[in-house]
Amino acid sequence: MIHHSVIFNLKHVKGSERKKRFFEAVKKLGLLPGVLNFKILKQTNSMNTFDYGISMDFVNQITYDNYSNNPEHSKFIEEYWSKDVIDFIEIDYEIYNP
Repeated sequence: MIHHSVIFNLKHVKGSERKKRFFEAVKKLGLLPGVLNFKILKQTNSMNTFDYGISMDFVNQITYDNYSNNPEHSKFIEEYWSKDVIDFIEIDYEIYNP
């Protein structure tokens, strides 16, 4: 299982129309094949400088790669992510059993 998280800040002011459209597009990512446990997150810790997160799981690397290469994912990156996000961290985890 791969847990994929992206933590980010947007260029747009809270409540703007562009921000609303961005998150409407984000929701569609959760409908792509192979995506499990999809969540859109809002930061609550004042010690963190990021405002939002997207979290999802994939059964394996092949499923994750298929998602990453999906034309709808690529379209989202081009039309929204690259234009709207000013800073982010992307983290992918697998369960660690030392």
